[in-house]
Amino acid sequence: MAKAGWEVQVLEKHDMPGGRARRMQKAGFTFDMGPSWYWMPDVFDRFFAQFGKNVSDYYELIRLDPSYRVYWDDGQTDIPASYEELRNLFEKLEPGSAVKLDAFLAEAAFKYKVGVHKLVFKPGQSLTEFIDRDLIQGIFRLDVFNSIKNHVQKYFKNPKIRQLMEFPVLFLGALPEDTPALYSLMNYADIKLGTWFPRGGMYEIVDAMHKLAEEQGAEFFFNHNVAEIVVENNSVQKVVTDKGEIFEADVVIGGADYHFMETQLLKPQYRSYSDAWWDKKVMAPGCLIYYVGLDRKIPGIQHHSLFFDVPFDEHARDIYTTKQWPQLPLFYLSAVSATDNSQAPVGCENLFFLIPLAAGLEGDTEEMREKYFQIMAERLKNRTGVDIRQHLVYKQSFAHSDFISEYNAFKGNAYGLANTLMQTANLKPGCRSKKVKNLFYTGQLTVPGPGVPPSLISGEVVAGQVVKYFGV
Repeated sequence: MAKAGWEVQVLEKHDMPGGRARRMQKAGFTFDMGPSWYWMPDVFDRFFAQFGKNVSDYYELIRLDPSYRVYWDDGQTDIPASYEELRNLFEKLEPGSAVKLDAFLAEAAFKYKVGVHKLVFKPGQSLTEFIDRDLIQGIFRLDVFNSIKNHVQKYFKNPKIRQLMEFPVLFLGALPEDTPALYSLMNYADIKLGTWFPRGGMYEIVDAMHKLAEEQGAEFFFNHNVAEIVVENNSVQKVVTDKGEIFEADVVIGGADYHFMETQLLKPQYRSYSDAWWDKKVMAPGCLIYYVGLDRKIPGIQHHSLFFDVPFDEHARDIYTTKQWPQLPLFYLSAVSATDNSQAPVGCENLFFLIPLAAGLEGDTEEMREKYFQIMAERLKNRTGVDIRQHLVYKQSFAHSDFISEYNAFKGNAYGLANTLMQTANLKPGCRSKKVKNLFYTGQLTVPGPGVPPSLISGEVVAGQVVKYFGV
């Protein structure tokens, strides 16, 4: 918006930019509080290129190799960055699967090209947006009416390969059988585009965007918690903080939780969606996170590790079907200090644990959080021989109640709405208010959806809509 010539004022609840991608520094450790995977580097390149900049102007990217490690019930597998090495790995797991992987990724490449570079840049305001030759010609190849589970099973029989190909959609918010096969584009992002890490941590992206915005003339107001959006004659007139500060506005773009803005910052007559409508939405997972600092290193630990050493389907059902605290949780572990020593004191390890959970769970107590930490610590000990409980320097958890208090997250969600067929494109909450002509929304609860790259795209899409309707 600043680049388009607007005077931009950013009101931020916290004392730093980033929101869910904030940074926390404790006891000499630097923790990224939210996103930890750097996928789809082309989306970041596109963002900075629009300002005549390169990613390298702001931060250094490191390609991880292996991309990540998977712990199974009978061992472990490192997923190589090299495609040829990955083909060899697949072939060992299932003879003939290397050629099938080639075919699978050819389809995924088409979905990525059309889906990411065309579909996700639509504002979702009208079905006419999808009158596009590439979209119409490729509608069946995009596989929006088939599930990712069926699509993967068509190519592979080995259960480990199937889990590897299904895991990227675990955080999209639905079971693989309920997620469109369109999202095999995530496999293309994983395997072909690679897993990267910005030296200094994921917060380097936030810091870069903040610097870039200020370079464009945007002004930031931290510790400014918005309490009300004042509407008169179906038009926003001003924004009021909880300290009574008043900011007049010609247009408001909300990057806070969509449901919170609708239900807490607007009067009922100006809401686009009812409480009943929101309650019917299928939410992506919440999560239970632990930020842990150790006084020692863990030999051989990888930057990213997936603990699939318990039944995959059971935990998925606990998240999406029965919606209960999992009996046998899968979990993810990030050890950024395995790649970047600046993230921990010398000789120490920086760990980030995450268990995906059903959104809206009750019973988020300290006792429950400690129970799951003990489960993960024991399984990590069994795999590495290191009992982290004996080497704790720092430990903090973050879960449902924190997502609500810190981010005003609807049902404590961590990733927004599930990417089901009925919550795709113009079936998501709109990026423009239906009731207030100069109120717009951006972020994970509107188009195109959850994740860092989609959120970057969301900002570009909504800015384009403001310029379309209001000019400069």
